[in-house]
Amino acid sequence: MTELAFENTMITALDGLTVPWQGAPAPAPRVLVSNDALAQTLGLDPAALRSDDGAAILSGAHAPAGSTPVAMAYSGHQFGGFVPLLGDGRALLLGELRGDDGALVDLHLKGSGPTPFSRGGDGRAVVGPMLREYLISEAMYALGIPTTRALAVALTGEDVLREGPQPGAVLARIASSHLRVGTFEFASRREGLVQPLADYAISRHYPHLSDLPNDEKYLAFFEAVVEAQASLVARWMLVGFVHGVMNTDNTTISGETIDYGPCAFLDSYDPAAVFSSIDHGGRYAYGNQPAILGWNLARFGETLLPLVSSVPDDAITALTKVLDGYGARYRRHYMTGMAAKLGLSGVDQALVDDLLTLLRDHRADWTLTFRALADHLRGDFGPLESILPRDAVEPWLARWLAATGDDPVAVADAMDQVNPLYIPRNHQVDAALTAATLGDLDPFERLLDAVTHPFDRSEEWAHYAEPAPRGFLDGFQTFCGT
Repeated sequence: MTELAFENTMITALDGLTVPWQGAPAPAPRVLVSNDALAQTLGLDPAALRSDDGAAILSGAHAPAGSTPVAMAYSGHQFGGFVPLLGDGRALLLGELRGDDGALVDLHLKGSGPTPFSRGGDGRAVVGPMLREYLISEAMYALGIPTTRALAVALTGEDVLREGPQPGAVLARIASSHLRVGTFEFASRREGLVQPLADYAISRHYPHLSDLPNDEKYLAFFEAVVEAQASLVARWMLVGFVHGVMNTDNTTISGETIDYGPCAFLDSYDPAAVFSSIDHGGRYAYGNQPAILGWNLARFGETLLPLVSSVPDDAITALTKVLDGYGARYRRHYMTGMAAKLGLSGVDQALVDDLLTLLRDHRADWTLTFRALADHLRGDFGPLESILPRDAVEPWLARWLAATGDDPVAVADAMDQVNPLYIPRNHQVDAALTAATLGDLDPFERLLDAVTHPFDRSEEWAHYAEPAPRGFLDGFQTFCGT
């Protein structure tokens, strides 16, 4: 564990975007949970990861040989307002590793103590929110959604004051990089930084663009990020995921989901669903996510203006043309996904729109509806009738059944391959994290097992497919944990 082949390409390639820093001491570090399968893909020994030395590294208290820990600088639009300097206020980039596929990834700590970017914060994290990110990021990975991943959560051995004293913890996460729109917003306001940053991002995430001439490369780079993010937000919408804090500093250049602070999954379908305690105006409501992502991409495009063309009007025209295509890209990804969820060979916009209206009007469970439709094709009508009134759904059902083809069982089986049965439902996540904070990790581990096998029906996991108890979601909120 202490002799890893760390690389530090971001530090060597980019001057002015990082500050060397050391994590805070941890009086009694201990690994609480670790992702052995992920560790092995990175050439890490899971046993060494859980050792005392491993715990000291994963808590941020000790920097391993070859590591140059840094706090990264970035700006960001937070709830629409620009903040010139944000940065890693409670995080450190330990360095970069190569996975077994040869790809470079960041090893990053969250909750490792204050940094120059802490803005008065304590730089710490507590066990509940760190386990939350571990659980949900791994669930997203199992759902096939691009995401940062959790390597481990380590306890620091000291309490951190939030609503009261809670066990301090550090999340170790893996990302293809931590470059964000906010990184480009920071660089674009400093002389000579944005072009090397763009070149570095291209070489790391879109290397097929590297050999293009400059008058094509940076526009193609923007288009690649637009495409990646359009695909990502469509996947969020298809599984009912609500990010909760879609600031530009949480919009990655790679197209991975990052930052699982106040996120949640839908129970009842509701485009206006908001769970985050800090989203008072509903800016980042479930149904707003595609439009907000487009807004964030516009901010990204602004940082690339001088790279796309030395003539401002030409740069604006070229970038705007790409951005104007974002909506069509998103709709293509979303409708293709909805066709698969409904077992259709082609996209039927009216059929999808009418289903969404039914689900909204009857507050139907988003996840269970699609599994119930597959059950209906197999001749089991009960699950769907428990979700939607028969008289309301029958006209739509007749149209859908006529469009599904001649082999209903095969269609149902295909639907079950893309429609999860188990997601991190809010009441179950809440219960598991409460227990873990009090020292009982069993509910967390059982829930993690279910949501990382989201399509595999098991009687053992039947209760994980149940909606929240009546009244649970009334006033339910999620929190960033800072």
